[in-house]
Amino acid sequence: MATLYEGYTLCGLVKSQNSFDSGINGIEQEGDTDHVIVTDSRRSVTLYKVSDQKPLGSWTIKQGQSLSCPAVYNAGTKEYVTVSDGKVIRVWKAEDLVLDKAFKATLSSNVWRVHSVPGGGELSVLFVRGAVRLLDAVLAAPQQPIEEVLGQDEAIRWSAIVAADTQHFVIFTTEQRGSHFLYVQRLKPNSLQKFSLEPEGRAPLSYSACYKEGHIRLLYLYPNGRVYQSVVSVRSPPAEVTGEVLPLPRTQLLGLHVGDTPLESASALFLDDGHVAVVGAPHPAAGPGTNFLCIWNTNFQTLQAGKEMAGKVYGQLWSYAGKLFIPHGRSLTVIPYECAKSSLAAALGKLKHTGSKDSRVPACVPSWSALINVGTAPPPEPMETSQCKAEHSQASPGGPLDSVLELAKTATVEVVQREVEALLSRADPQELQPWLGQLACSLVSRSSADPTFYPAGGLAALAGAGCLCHSVCPELLLLALEKRDYFLAQLCLQSFPDVPENITCCCLKTFLSVPEAEMQTASLEPASLSFMETLAAQQGRTELNGFSSKGGHHPGKSSSLPVHTCPVGVHKAVLLNEVLQTPYSDAFLLPHLKDLSPQQVMLFLQYLHFLYLKYSQDSFEQEDKSRAPTLTQVMDWVCLLLDAHFTVLVMTPEARDLLVNLHSFVKSQVRFFSELGKLEGSLQEIQNMREEKTIGQYSIQVIKLF
Repeated sequence: MATLYEGYTLCGLVKSQNSFDSGINGIEQEGDTDHVIVTDSRRSVTLYKVSDQKPLGSWTIKQGQSLSCPAVYNAGTKEYVTVSDGKVIRVWKAEDLVLDKAFKATLSSNVWRVHSVPGGGELSVLFVRGAVRLLDAVLAAPQQPIEEVLGQDEAIRWSAIVAADTQHFVIFTTEQRGSHFLYVQRLKPNSLQKFSLEPEGRAPLSYSACYKEGHIRLLYLYPNGRVYQSVVSVRSPPAEVTGEVLPLPRTQLLGLHVGDTPLESASALFLDDGHVAVVGAPHPAAGPGTNFLCIWNTNFQTLQAGKEMAGKVYGQLWSYAGKLFIPHGRSLTVIPYECAKSSLAAALGKLKHTGSKDSRVPACVPSWSALINVGTAPPPEPMETSQCKAEHSQASPGGPLDSVLELAKTATVEVVQREVEALLSRADPQELQPWLGQLACSLVSRSSADPTFYPAGGLAALAGAGCLCHSVCPELLLLALEKRDYFLAQLCLQSFPDVPENITCCCLKTFLSVPEAEMQTASLEPASLSFMETLAAQQGRTELNGFSSKGGHHPGKSSSLPVHTCPVGVHKAVLLNEVLQTPYSDAFLLPHLKDLSPQQVMLFLQYLHFLYLKYSQDSFEQEDKSRAPTLTQVMDWVCLLLDAHFTVLVMTPEARDLLVNLHSFVKSQVRFFSELGKLEGSLQEIQNMREEKTIGQYSIQVIKLF
């Protein structure tokens, strides 16, 4: 599942006379992942430290001059390179204060762009007429003649450099009288290929490229919302092709719904093998006139994450080290992101964390035809083992299973529960998985139609066997809530990996609204009850990871806070813990959270506040992490509740003290991690220290940490 985290402003944008111009010419990564070079469309180059959101250096050319392309960093020489006025290359170091006093050379032909190789290497110069040279060769003879590669009326529209193992490729697209072409320039050995892009009516709005397994992948977005991918093989050096234009096949990755108005300022960018970031295209669930940043899963055509961008979007997007850089409105925003491994469960936001001792993988997965045609079990494939064949024969319907299915329609509760338990004891539930789902649906259907029939023990045995999911029996969890069967509801939340977000919120509202007296009579899982009883019984004072949340502001007071009592009963807390651990997608969960009443929001926030206090104790030890939510899950739910009910909480007097406390905890955590950062820097300095060669057999070294 892809995630977009909270963004922050790196810098403001300079106003431009052109409303479609952001004022940024380009953004390039510097020597490490925390530094970027921002080149504006006028005269300035600025180096920023991203984590601190502050400039470390800025260089400006004279009035009347203009920068022709984004500045890049040469990791080998520790120098910055840019081009001004079309053909003047400028090279300088970080200590150079005045750009005009640094090295510069005037070339014989105009430059389109200077490209730096990710991770270091020689810089390449792409000229306006399509020729490519290494920077060192250009500076050795600035006035050398440069050949023309492009045809008449053909102009470059976009370019990039791709590192492929030991090879580097400069790729660029051109336009000539409505036709679009792709050039692939191999540097060593020198060769050039030209491809023609299939026509689409209008020019692409953006391009993106990456390398994978011997192929360059080109991504391009059209105004009609279609996102295509083309693949160029680079495994073997092609022979020099003169005048031959090769067709470039394409496949459609996405079809964005743009309505009747074509896109004007939009961009699509590769993030990894299965995810693409798109900015400037409408969000499927939002109305017209809104600007969004979205991450799409291209394998499953699903929207993974979305964030509305305030102000105008200029169709520019960069990605470095897990961060997206987006100019919009009057600011350049940095938005961290994360993309999980592409799978169907992750694409739907239902990826369940694995690794617990209770998780089991079936030894043999039944075929799809067996799931659809229950009456006939297909013969196993020849390559299956004898054990797998035996499992197929045992899982085939008939005998005891058929009798239990028939009894589920007419027998009494006691008979049904006895037969279900006997069936599960005789065979591995994983072998009977497809047909146990049928059995559960049959029992749920009868329980809904007949109020006097409810086999709680049989349904709990089926849910606890780990062979059901919400998709197989979607009414089971709702039936448990209707019957006030909280033990069954707990088992479903624990074992179902695909509970929809609206059902999760339905469970949450039910648990919060049930009276404590009724909840105390519920029979819940002993391990989860034991954890909460131990947690609620802990006494003492809370030290927030060694730092008090208020000690810095009140030096005369104690440096710790008294531990609060749990605002809910132990049984209700156990069920709330199950909700906190249920997989969800932020985009789908947030709308349903808005249905909670203010009283329910306050109670839930107070409980999350209690968990945060307990987890922050230095002495806190969680023996069985599978029975309780993690601190990260607690904070994620706090953020979700604040996002969903911000206005209500601000206007509620009872919420003021709680919000103030949460704010103090955030400040303490910031201070704590700041101290950790200082410690990390000191330890890195110690690690980088070299031994003095003059040290004798015995010596004393004093290391001071500041």
